[in-house]
Amino acid sequence: MQTSYKGTDLNSRPSAASDAPAPLGDRNSALKAFDRLLTIMDELREQCPWDREQTMESLSPLTIEELYELTDAILTGQSDEICRELGDLMLHLVFYARIAREQGTFDVAGVLTGVCDKLVARHPHIYGEVQVSDAAEVKRNWEKLKLREGNTSVLAGVPASLPALVKAMRIQEKARGVGFDWIHRGQVWDKVQEEWSELHEAEAMGDPQRVEDEFGDVLFSVVNYSRFLAVNPENALSKASLKFIRRFRGMEDQARAEGRELQSLSPEDWDALWNRSKSL
Repeated sequence: MQTSYKGTDLNSRPSAASDAPAPLGDRNSALKAFDRLLTIMDELREQCPWDREQTMESLSPLTIEELYELTDAILTGQSDEICRELGDLMLHLVFYARIAREQGTFDVAGVLTGVCDKLVARHPHIYGEVQVSDAAEVKRNWEKLKLREGNTSVLAGVPASLPALVKAMRIQEKARGVGFDWIHRGQVWDKVQEEWSELHEAEAMGDPQRVEDEFGDVLFSVVNYSRFLAVNPENALSKASLKFIRRFRGMEDQARAEGRELQSLSPEDWDALWNRSKSL
């Protein structure tokens, strides 16, 4: 069984510095770069002790970490960092395919062929005779096609291990794709207020389990409302967290500059520092 990809003109130390980058969008440059990555991956797998030891299981948590690092770069709008993190993520994808090829299950060509076939099959409005009027209809057709391919539920494709906020958004989007959704934004806001009232009722009753259940309903309804505002809740919460971190660190810097210990500050001191930090 073949164990290495060897590029036609890349066999001489692919780890050496690459040529100057070609203009953006150059197809030949992209193919050459991908061929170089495959060659480097083969050499690392064959020669590097750490790379030889890796399995799909050992790579999985590292891949998740890389994905979150990419998300951080996207949220902060750092183009250079986005480029680097995409490279790290692509390396992981090639790594999985290399391991699978050693196991005789599939290879990178099978991965790419499979996704290409799926994209063609699920875009009959591009590669077939189907007519669509907008992006929403494309998504509805996508879900119908997935059901024909064997999915037993519209929600079957939502991974159980997704972070809860992302999972709630994906569940609601998929339900919407087959027509199960609120008609207008006002209805969703009414639902948010209803769930909020039920949370307060549960809190007054002193029932911890019901409080947790109702709090979950509040969050789920707020995510629903975010869809009608065209706001991605994960991105919005991530940006809010980054904003809090920036302002809190600003308060820490102000307190240190004044020679004060954070633990000794009064509520009034914290309020004053917070308001000053917001203006920085």
